Amino acid sequence: MKIILRQDFEKLGKFGDIVEVKPGYARNYLIPKNIAYPAKPNFIKIVEEEKKHKQFKLLKAKKQAEELAKKLESVSVTISVSVGEEDKMFGSVTSQDIAKALEEQGIEIDRRKIVLEEPIKELGIYSVPIKLHPEVEAKIKVWVVKE
Repeated sequence: MKIILRQDFEKLGKFGDIVEVKPGYARNYLIPKNIAYPAKPNFIKIVEEEKKHKQFKLLKAKKQAEELAKKLESVSVTISVSVGEEDKMFGSVTSQDIAKALEEQGIEIDRRKIVLEEPIKELGIYSVPIKLHPEVEAKIKVWVVKE
């Protein structure tokens, strides 16, 4: 049975693709969960309209992300931590701590967008990337200082 995908689906393809699947899989899973439509002319038109709408939304989101990226380029965050002997930190600075510090400056960013490969465990100045959109990334300076 041929179907048209309404969203990206890992095992089958991308949004708008027409793929062949077993009839039971389409009728019992894909179509009831609104993942796909049957590949009929009226549904093809519906998917084309959805595609135009989705592209418009993506462009709008990208434009907002670019504006926020420009704003973030000039932002620096200072996080003070308690340290022991030889400036050894107790704990670490995580993406959640950076998100809280940004929120105090009036910039609200989801902590999952802050890309930290591992928590910061030493004092210093760090350039931390923030993934605002699949195509837009901004970097902020994070100053980790002792209290």
